[in-house]
Amino acid sequence: MIPLAAISAAAFASACQGCKLPATAAVTADADVDANANVNRPTVRLYVLSTVAGALEPCGCTKDQLGGIDHLAALIEAQRGEAPDRLVVGAGPLLFTDPEVKPERTSQDAWKAEAMALAAKEIGLTAWAPGENDWALGAEALGKYQEQSGAALLGKNLEGAKGAQGVVVRDVSGVKVGLIGVSDPKGRAGAYPDGVKAAPAIDAMKAGVEEAKKQGASVFVGLAALPRGEALRLADNVPELHVLVLGKPSERGDGNDGPKPPEIIGSTLVVETPNHLQSVAVVDLFVRGGGSGPLVFADAGGVAKAGELISLSERIRELEIRLNGWEGDKRVAAKDVEARKADLEKLRAEKARLEAAETKVTGSFFRYSSIEVREKLGADKDVAGQLLAYYKRVNDHNKQAFADRVPEKPAKGEASYIGIDACTNCHDEERKVFDGTAHARAYATLQQDFKEFNLDCVSCHVTGYGKPGGSTVTHNASLQNVQCEECHGPGSLHAKDPDKKGLIVLSPPPQSCVTQCHHPPHVEGFDPVAKMQLILGPGHGKD
Repeated sequence: MIPLAAISAAAFASACQGCKLPATAAVTADADVDANANVNRPTVRLYVLSTVAGALEPCGCTKDQLGGIDHLAALIEAQRGEAPDRLVVGAGPLLFTDPEVKPERTSQDAWKAEAMALAAKEIGLTAWAPGENDWALGAEALGKYQEQSGAALLGKNLEGAKGAQGVVVRDVSGVKVGLIGVSDPKGRAGAYPDGVKAAPAIDAMKAGVEEAKKQGASVFVGLAALPRGEALRLADNVPELHVLVLGKPSERGDGNDGPKPPEIIGSTLVVETPNHLQSVAVVDLFVRGGGSGPLVFADAGGVAKAGELISLSERIRELEIRLNGWEGDKRVAAKDVEARKADLEKLRAEKARLEAAETKVTGSFFRYSSIEVREKLGADKDVAGQLLAYYKRVNDHNKQAFADRVPEKPAKGEASYIGIDACTNCHDEERKVFDGTAHARAYATLQQDFKEFNLDCVSCHVTGYGKPGGSTVTHNASLQNVQCEECHGPGSLHAKDPDKKGLIVLSPPPQSCVTQCHHPPHVEGFDPVAKMQLILGPGHGKD
């Protein structure tokens, strides 16, 4: 999940508006429009995604985590009636978590990328500007995934990028929307994917706008997988852009970013959502009037409120995390829980009031909002089915592929893992405490979802994973679940000589939980001191 500071920000749910438009459909200067009237259906709705980076769904043990492409698909489908004319666009890596794939993960990561591509097709992804990660398995693989996604790969400034286009023009509600993508998929060492070169992005974006104009476009959306500073210069140098979508040129690891508020540069709305599908930005463009001259979209409210909304979202998220942390903690007074819940509802109401504030504008305008991707949005049946098929496929494959992978033997004189049943011979009271904790059911949570052999999941649901004398993805029969030795260390030597000191960690420091598994992005706002109390009992830390 997200570090507390970033998480707080990760709750950013709705912010701003503002933009402009070019040729053919002009502004009506005398038309007063209520930008928040329900009777108004947007001419074009843009769903904006930044740096998805292979995040099919969140991984961790915190309730209602941010993310999940099945939830995003459900949101888009649920809004079909209010905005039937829409485009889904993205910038930054889409398919892989990292730019390189380890040999042992080739099959799993390839199938994960395929699942992402098929899900992208279900949500109606129109185009994305790729990042370095998208070439993780080479140009041929990227071409296959791009075809499966049904989306255009946009890189106007890229040379030698197989299958990449520079510009795509789509007719939406009778208005032609030009999508222009630029990218700089350069790795840490300064190398590009094999055969790929990148020309200056500003020149390419200018040329792309002119090309889109020739195809009749009057609305221009830029997709930029570039370093943020370089991307922002596009808005300064290509003022024809109405919306500029930002994504990273490369991404590494599963850490979640906090949100960046939208901003208006000139008359260009600049949008970047948090990575890993934590939220989706929604930009509604309302074209009003007709005639000659470039379109200009007025800000229908929100940009000025973005800072206040983020502040409210931070406070809301902090309270949500605190309440999640109190779950099961009998030391917290019920009156304190109820008081914080009341505070949370007040903050949510204040945020909703601020978001609903009406602004009247003249002529064409846009609205901006950012929606957190959460379980409450539901799960699209088709996308959820694709995810399940992926997990089953990986499970079946890894069970066979890693059948012979056994743990490394400990060095001479070093302890090995013996499993909780051996510990129970002398620690029956402690075993009873363990059996009442969630740790005792950790492996079953994987099995019920066909993830027990998934390389992304298993390490935090078994004991001694990857350690000498411990467990592996398939060899873990006596070490399933988060057992005693995960915190106290391997116990073979201790079992042979229980009275000898120093052979086992008697009182594991709470922080050890964080270094193992309970850290971002898998847990939000984890308090190891408080949480350790939930696994203690008579004979196990309590007398």
